[in-house]
Amino acid sequence: MSSSLKVREPVRRRWVKAAGLALLSVLLLLAAVLGAQAVRDVPEVRSFMQTYPGHSSLPANAPVGLPVWLGWQHFFNAFFILLIIRSGWQVRTERRPAAYWTRRNSGIFRTKSAPLRVSIMLWLHLSLDFLWILNGIVFIVLLVVTGQWMRVVPLGWDVFPNAVSVGIQYLSLNWPTDNGWVNYNSLQLLSYSATIFVAAPLAIATGLRMSSAWPQRARRINAAFPLAMARAVHFPVMLWFAGFTILHVTLVLATGALRNLNHMYASQDNTTWLGFWIFAGSLVVMIAAWFAATPLVLRSVAALTGTVSR
Repeated sequence: MSSSLKVREPVRRRWVKAAGLALLSVLLLLAAVLGAQAVRDVPEVRSFMQTYPGHSSLPANAPVGLPVWLGWQHFFNAFFILLIIRSGWQVRTERRPAAYWTRRNSGIFRTKSAPLRVSIMLWLHLSLDFLWILNGIVFIVLLVVTGQWMRVVPLGWDVFPNAVSVGIQYLSLNWPTDNGWVNYNSLQLLSYSATIFVAAPLAIATGLRMSSAWPQRARRINAAFPLAMARAVHFPVMLWFAGFTILHVTLVLATGALRNLNHMYASQDNTTWLGFWIFAGSLVVMIAAWFAATPLVLRSVAALTGTVSR
């Protein structure tokens, strides 16, 4: 067998495997939709959905509406997560980095040990992580100060049966009538809470454990939190963020795009085009950043903070 055939054969197998997984996913989704539609007609299920329509009650002092700062947070979170996933995937798959970056060992950054040399793409990934964490700290502080935390933290056990009810409604294609300006449905609430308070801390902790900033000589901490565990958790967390983003954007556009985008980006409860155009502008910025994140551009930016070598 020629070398070209040897190369093409694994590629062909990967495409066949991917096509098989895609077909299986479609069939499972179709079966879930048909099952949910059949279950909705069961009298006990109808009674359950009447008791739990899909929303948990909020405290009387819970804020109504979405503030302007949350619109900016939507943009910054989407921007950083998109590029973090892109750079993380490149770090995971690259074989020969296009360039390397070394921190300058001078001034307040001077240390006794020589700075480690990392690939230019890992430098981008870590830099974006740092900015995303800063943005997350601002987000958490504003959540607490403004009382918006009451809208994204489950406050009662009824959130779980309400989430089941919403799940049946979504799967049966008889989608619930939501008003995110006032209250998220329970499935949204659980997914937002899991992303903010579980997935984000896991991404930070496992990413820090895998970085050179982690104290390598801390034997007890390293034994309790081994590197292999961090690597095993970090990638699935990235998949969670990717899946959450895709599903979130899909539902925003499919359940009243103009009103939802006005909620998210314009802080208005109406159906004008303002939120859409802000969202469109943010997409242009993210697409431009995606294509600009090349070794040629990154070398120039990274040189401002360290030494770049090929």
